[in-house]
Amino acid sequence: VQLQASGGGSVQAGGSLRLSCVGSGRTFRGHTVAWFRQAPGQERAFVASIKFSGGATNTAESVKGRFTISRDIAKNTVYLQMNSLRPEDTAVYYCAAGTTVISSNVASRTAYAYWGQGTQVTVSS
Repeated sequence: VQLQASGGGSVQAGGSLRLSCVGSGRTFRGHTVAWFRQAPGQERAFVASIKFSGGATNTAESVKGRFTISRDIAKNTVYLQMNSLRPEDTAVYYCAAGTTVISSNVASRTAYAYWGQGTQVTVSS
């Protein structure tokens, strides 16, 4: 499956953005789809995930209550709604998909076999 991430941009603190991750080549059914982010000089970190078929989600504590992951089955698309953005949310955001993701590895980069190209999110104070 090929992943295409979009929706990044520059916003002021307190603003909102919605990222999209479109899958092509095959359906996301049977996959867990996640968002990770990587700030300059830092490792790529888990943000949120969703089981595409059942809809169960996981969200990192650092964004809980501000970010929401969702999916549109008909469009084979996963979204990340980001509200109350902070300067520390500035990063390149990547979407990823995998078929062997379980609760114990959901936040691990190695659990995801497919990655999109990333979209830049910049939050200014």
